[in-house]
Amino acid sequence: MSRPARTTDLLATERCFVTAMNDLCFGRFEFLRIERGELVLDPWPTTVRGVKFGASDATAHKPLPDQFELKVQVAEFFEYVRTVDASEIRCLEIRHGLPFSMEIEHGQHRGVRRV
Repeated sequence: MSRPARTTDLLATERCFVTAMNDLCFGRFEFLRIERGELVLDPWPTTVRGVKFGASDATAHKPLPDQFELKVQVAEFFEYVRTVDASEIRCLEIRHGLPFSMEIEHGQHRGVRRV
């Protein structure tokens, strides 16, 4: 599957998760399952917010418009998720509302045969 470029290229679950990442701003999602290339959001993954004291209001963010171009980090994240048949993201770190890094259980990718 190709890399999404705009919100109109996203599945409903992906749009929901983009909003959740933006709302979180800094923190991480834990134990986020992937099935057939799609995030499983029920039950909702564990969400941990990062808080720094003495910093400027780092959690202040603007609400997202209905349609916009995706940042490279978001597009790469969903491009990767869409290749996974079944796995679990152990930890997805979010910085400034964007995916920064993740630890994922080594699962099967769609279209990739394991020998």
